[in-house]
Amino acid sequence: MHLARFPRARFAHLPTPLEPLPRLGAELGIDLWVKRDDCTGLAGGGNKTRKLEFLLGEALALGADTLVTQGAVQSNHVRQTIAAGARHGLSTEVILEERTGSKASDYMGNGNVLLDRLMGASIRFVPGGTDMNEELEASAEIVRRRGGKPYVIPGGGSNTVGALGYVDCARELVVQADGLDLKIDRLVTATGSAGTHAGLVAGFAALSVDIPILGFGVRAPKAKQEENVFNLAVATAETIGAAGRVRREAVVADCDYVGEGYGLVDQGVIDALALAARTAGLLLDPVYSGKAMKGLIDQARKGTFKGERVVFLHTGGAQGLFGYQSVLEPALG
Repeated sequence: MHLARFPRARFAHLPTPLEPLPRLGAELGIDLWVKRDDCTGLAGGGNKTRKLEFLLGEALALGADTLVTQGAVQSNHVRQTIAAGARHGLSTEVILEERTGSKASDYMGNGNVLLDRLMGASIRFVPGGTDMNEELEASAEIVRRRGGKPYVIPGGGSNTVGALGYVDCARELVVQADGLDLKIDRLVTATGSAGTHAGLVAGFAALSVDIPILGFGVRAPKAKQEENVFNLAVATAETIGAAGRVRREAVVADCDYVGEGYGLVDQGVIDALALAARTAGLLLDPVYSGKAMKGLIDQARKGTFKGERVVFLHTGGAQGLFGYQSVLEPALG
């Protein structure tokens, strides 16, 4: 857990707040708190900022001059990566996958995409289903050919370097909870590219902290999601000197709330966005935190969390709401 061993560029607003949500909790019949990782500060914040502190630390240590990354059209990760590059004087080459198939003008040009352009990234769009690893390497090779030095960041910043950000978050959360004499019975978060979930699992394992983590999936089926998280958690634990500490049973994903697919919004997501906004002034996003809240709400109403104190990790992404205006507005009335 001695994370000072790893290169790090510090720009996140940390620690992020740990706050009670009394009205939303009362609505759901649970003691509900929120870990505000939407408040990390970089171009509007979000969970990728923690990962990017370590990723940028390595990129700068290697002498990179260009960041190369990818994501879906309304990627929160891409927005924060471009901002991190701009802050440190690095160019950013971005590949955006048209993963949802939407060609709506707000989806293709507003929200995160507008911010990406504002921050000056070089952006190219590719069709859904494209091999994004191949595209990353192709972009990196173009940078090399023109004399640049690329640093490739995988989708979501989810590798062992990026996951260190959530090893650190696990430590931060435990310190905050101890300072408040707050016993946490369960941590709930969205789980997608796996880095956030895996870092938390590895961090708690290294600390010998027994806080169950429930990840609500946003894309992959349960078996695949849990495999991805477990493999990355094991590798991350090895990186920090905690090899053998991650138990398979510590990785739990509920992928029953994905709906029609990644980035596609249904009425349950819209209801979750509205309930969080109207009871807590909490702005979630339609792709990650909104689907996790949809799952949390449904499971709470089914009694899954009865008698528990639950902390919801808010991964940010409200900037993406503006890319979904044409979908949300009619449903909100």
